Amino acid sequence: MNASKYTRQFFPAPVSSPAWMNKNYIEKPPVWCSVDLRDGNQSLIIPMSLEEKLEFFKLLVKIGFKEIEVGFPAASDTEYTFLRTLIEENLIPDDVTVQVLTQSREHIIKKTFESLKGVKNAIVHLYNSTSVAQREQVFKKPKQEIIDIAVEGARLFEKYSKEMGVNYRYEYSPESFTGTEPEFALEICNAVLDVWKPTADRKVIINLPVTVEVSMPHVYANQVQYMNDNLKYRENVIISLHPHNDRGCAVADTEMGLLAGGDRVEGTLFGNGERTGNTDIVTVAMNMFAQGVDPRLDLSNMPEICETYERVTRMQVGDRSPYSGKLVFAAFSGSHQDAIAKGMKWREEHTCRYWTVPYLPIDPSDVGREYETDVIRINSQSGKGGIGYLLEHNFGYFLPKKMREHVGYTVKGYSDRSHKELLPDEVLQIFTKEYVNINSPLSLKDYHFVRSGDSIKAFVTVEYNGELRDISADGNGRLDAVSNAIKRNLGISYSGLTYAEHALESGSSASAVTYVGITGEDGQMCWGAGVHDDIIASSIYALFSAINKTI
Repeated sequence: MNASKYTRQFFPAPVSSPAWMNKNYIEKPPVWCSVDLRDGNQSLIIPMSLEEKLEFFKLLVKIGFKEIEVGFPAASDTEYTFLRTLIEENLIPDDVTVQVLTQSREHIIKKTFESLKGVKNAIVHLYNSTSVAQREQVFKKPKQEIIDIAVEGARLFEKYSKEMGVNYRYEYSPESFTGTEPEFALEICNAVLDVWKPTADRKVIINLPVTVEVSMPHVYANQVQYMNDNLKYRENVIISLHPHNDRGCAVADTEMGLLAGGDRVEGTLFGNGERTGNTDIVTVAMNMFAQGVDPRLDLSNMPEICETYERVTRMQVGDRSPYSGKLVFAAFSGSHQDAIAKGMKWREEHTCRYWTVPYLPIDPSDVGREYETDVIRINSQSGKGGIGYLLEHNFGYFLPKKMREHVGYTVKGYSDRSHKELLPDEVLQIFTKEYVNINSPLSLKDYHFVRSGDSIKAFVTVEYNGELRDISADGNGRLDAVSNAIKRNLGISYSGLTYAEHALESGSSASAVTYVGITGEDGQMCWGAGVHDDIIASSIYALFSAINKTI
């Protein structure tokens, strides 16, 4: 790997005082423009069919996009047909503007305007490449001839707009903006603006694409600020950002670009686009949401959005993609699970204005995710807090604190040996098998009690080591009497009986669950649980479960 063959291909903007550096967050959402159906679609191995593009368009409208780039209608029959279908079947809501792309060539511009016939709101997007590499290697033209290409295209926009009697909005992109000298990018944009002469009623979009990401995000922010400070007609110009992700910084480019004066963002759901992709609009929007700024996009049903996206694009949303991935809220680590469980308990006990749960930057339910299946996930790395939280919130078992640790190690052992994650129902099965109503080798057959003065006498029938036995003893309570009968008649020794109980379900037919912990002769504490519709029976079953664990 010879790094000396590479050099810095960007041109820092002459900004002496970057104003964006003094801003700590984005105060309001930009205008969002989805380019999934053009930029995203052209990057797919198998481009979307007409039916798939129509479904995706409807999804984007449902999410709340008011500007949607629908394609390059002069480039192919498929693109042209898609746009005409949207128009002729009246699928474009009155408050949604479709955007189409065109190169600065007359026959392409003419066909583009013709393809829009009948549409109510449209943005026609003109572009030509301006970078040093493109000028020298591809077009082999000096700066003035590159400007002439853009200006001629701008004039053709005016010509065909007047001929068709439409008042569409215009957009211009100096493609490869970040590889262009800032002074030249400014010159060519101003030349286009001089042709279009934007007004307050008909603003022009100047799009500043990171066509290939070649610098750190702060360099792009300075380039955006330079344009923001020096563009003509600035009050009637909308600065749009269109970062790609070659360096993995498209989201950072976008956020810094917005701080530096950007008004609008072009990107795709989940960042699908050429090479390493485009700006991930879901991430940028949810970053705002997580800091208390309404992005004005409805991302509340993230599972549905992901399912539709994956089906029609044949792409996958990564398991760890911010906000949208299947595992982004999942906590396997024991310390993380414990902190989340305690944070959720804190919220139950306090009136909390803001969401501050450890390890969860947003409330998973805000994007349609469920605590029971998405947050606490169990494997060999999990801890007692997470396993206890899962049993409590999914199945109603409120384990005593010391029992949680015991159960935690048992469940983790299963996961470790099977080398897999355990689903909630599997955790319940393990807990039931290992702790609940264990009736072997000491088996409960029958019992009854007789009060004698201040004490209770228990008469218990058990089977132990294959032998049926009737045993009895006094105690200061029913469970104590049963315990004494076992210890005095069967030669089973233990101490330190710990007891807890609660109703397992609400209502008149609720089952009772009892937890009993005892310390065996080896000094190890063992736990058992009993479940029965009678609290006395559940406590005896719990005791037998704990004793059988010690045996």
